[in-house]
Amino acid sequence: MRYASFVTPSGSHTWGAEIDGVLYDLGPTGTQFASTLKDALNGRELPAAADIDGAPSTPVDAVKFLPVIVDPTKIICVGVNYRAHQEETGRGAPSAPTVFTRFADSQMGHLQPAVRPATTEQFDYEGELALVIGARAHRVDAADAWDVIAGYAAYNDFSVRDWQRATTQWIPGKNFPDTGAFGPYFVPAADIPDITALTLETRVNGEIRQSATLADLVFTIPQLIEYITAFTPLSPGDVIVTGTPGGVGLFMTPTGLLSAGDVVDVEITGLGVLTNTVVQG
Repeated sequence: MRYASFVTPSGSHTWGAEIDGVLYDLGPTGTQFASTLKDALNGRELPAAADIDGAPSTPVDAVKFLPVIVDPTKIICVGVNYRAHQEETGRGAPSAPTVFTRFADSQMGHLQPAVRPATTEQFDYEGELALVIGARAHRVDAADAWDVIAGYAAYNDFSVRDWQRATTQWIPGKNFPDTGAFGPYFVPAADIPDITALTLETRVNGEIRQSATLADLVFTIPQLIEYITAFTPLSPGDVIVTGTPGGVGLFMTPTGLLSAGDVVDVEITGLGVLTNTVVQG
């Protein structure tokens, strides 16, 4: 099953399971399995089919999608983690992952506007795989890393390039409101037997801009978890955004940066399509 966080037509914030285009409410306004998806992960338990019996249901096109995890304590993002992206940026291969933080209140859900700040002329897309932590993780060896992953979702790390590149620290360009798109669905790790076999594709107005398999990651998922948990503990619901392939708009000739009205899709095999339309802030 796939899971989502959403707002019901009556305005209630909840979460639930998606089956055949219908969302079944498992949150406070439904079966009360757990108050949020994050809380369900904290209990190391996701609903079984029997837990959905009797749950209130709503068609997916009638809800407002929220970020898959609405309030992660930590969002750790990884930069230049595909070789093609390293090459287009002119960076050499790093000896360790390049990481930065994104704040939870910069996020938005599927089909919600991506806000191009009034202070930039360089608004860009970055299609990425996000992994969600399912167990407390500190000083985890790479060999044990798969055990702490709850599941996966698509992410668009919309980037304000002039703010990002103004100094050596990327945080300002990665944290404007409504620039971290996360969703639409969370898929449990148990349902993805080989994450490296999946394909990530980013499209702008239907044009393919990025296409790669997750086997192309420079630092693998276990390596990222080992590195990150060496310096900071992670908790259930925390998020690691694993990096973007080559093909970002800034390095196209001519540039392919985003303007109001552009529609950006991030599709990862088996995880769904994350869609956001750019609006001018």
